[in-house]
Amino acid sequence: MRIFHAIFFSLLLSACLTIPGPDTTPTADSPFVTVQEENPYSPKPEDLGKQQASVIVTSVDLSERSDLSPARVEVSIFGSMPSVCNELRVTVDPPTSTYEVHIEAYSVADPNQNCENVFQQFEGHILLGVYTPGRYTIWVNDTFVGDMISN
Repeated sequence: MRIFHAIFFSLLLSACLTIPGPDTTPTADSPFVTVQEENPYSPKPEDLGKQQASVIVTSVDLSERSDLSPARVEVSIFGSMPSVCNELRVTVDPPTSTYEVHIEAYSVADPNQNCENVFQQFEGHILLGVYTPGRYTIWVNDTFVGDMISN
């Protein structure tokens, strides 16, 4: 009878325990953007019919915008495009698991538009979003340009 009571009690106790489910919230080890800023140079639907071209990046500056709450980093990209008909496009990828933020700068142009191949200077400013805590490295067109610390 004692064995029966022990088995019954252990079954009763195990029925009261909750089995933990999968964690659906991101952990501190997974870097991500908590607030995404609007990118004025993001790809547009009408770019599908345009030809993509590279740009020449001459310099990149990172500056902390302490006038915003919380403070954010602004990336300023300077360079030139192949012609005066090209339009600047910049994509900002979500951070990688190794806390890298990759930014790609390129240009698009209508292939049917007659345009002289005269380099056009550009200056683009992109405000990065709010990131989970950590130290992030910033890369533009696969070139390391600096880092930022998010609290």
